[in-house]
Amino acid sequence: MPHTTAFARNQWYVTAYNHEVGRELLGRTVLGETLVLYRSEQDGTPVVLHDRCVHRRYPLSEAPTRLDGDRVVCGYHGFTYDTTGACVYVPGQKRVPRTARVASYPVVEQDSLVWVWIGDPALADPAAVPRAAHLDAPGWTTVRGMEPIDCDYGLLVDNLLDLSHETYLHGGYIGTPEVAETPITTEVDEGAGIVRVSRHMDDAECPPFYAESTGISGRIMRWQDIEYHAPCLYLLHSRVAPAGVLPAADGSDPGGFHTEITYAITPSAEGRVYDFWAVSRDWATDDAGVTEFLRGNNHTVVMQDVTALNLLQRSLRTEPDGYQELSINIDTGGLAARRILARLVEEGDKPVEKVL
Repeated sequence: MPHTTAFARNQWYVTAYNHEVGRELLGRTVLGETLVLYRSEQDGTPVVLHDRCVHRRYPLSEAPTRLDGDRVVCGYHGFTYDTTGACVYVPGQKRVPRTARVASYPVVEQDSLVWVWIGDPALADPAAVPRAAHLDAPGWTTVRGMEPIDCDYGLLVDNLLDLSHETYLHGGYIGTPEVAETPITTEVDEGAGIVRVSRHMDDAECPPFYAESTGISGRIMRWQDIEYHAPCLYLLHSRVAPAGVLPAADGSDPGGFHTEITYAITPSAEGRVYDFWAVSRDWATDDAGVTEFLRGNNHTVVMQDVTALNLLQRSLRTEPDGYQELSINIDTGGLAARRILARLVEEGDKPVEKVL
């Protein structure tokens, strides 16, 4: 594993959940670019600007910087910016310098996520943003959160595409012996930049995550079908049912408990990544107890990953140049993702066509 995974700049990245963006200035860093986010008073759309005043580089996301309508008033010397990033006022003079402007970034608000484009604005195609419709679709209930991790974002991609670690790192929560023991199937759509990894267990132990939330007792059928849309969106389509419930011959859904696990993997800076996570379900949608159980349980699982990846990154920094990495069958999906991410950079970050 290289110590640093290069950034593909001409791609869409999740920068916030929609509920985080309001009339308070919010600071985030994506691909090393400092950003300030707020919601327009005029039409309610998100605005994303560069988070540094042109005058003395004061962070526009920090107090006492404030909003005056839809304009950002720098809290240091009062330089004022409109939603396009143009400076419209400077103190002590009527003429605004021609170069007094901060960058503004294309934004798409979709499926309760706020996506930002850091690269060439002319290449930003809103239609290329991958979908995670279950996050705010009727009939689904979602819990969500975000944790920053002090690791290369490629390590998080590896982690999520190899779920065999559930058996060992997340035992007692979502891991059981069958996860590590069951072979995977992997499909790669190089053109669309999508990696699919599937693991189907027809007779498995029911982990506490599902036993306590669904009420299932005994053995289960457990399916895990991953879609990774490089570089940012990860979808895990999970289904559990009592053992013996097999797929219908005609391919229709035989039922069970459907859970959608969503991760947005957003590189913040070199060696730092935002881990946006969400768990959506189409069962017991009005049960507040189930909601709180899944929120707390999944946060624990996420923090186990955070601890492990922080430790792994520190370990990798001590490795000598040229050390040899060992990969096996369970790494097939992660290795495919690495190839796609490298290609996005090598090809000049030409955005891939998302086929959904």
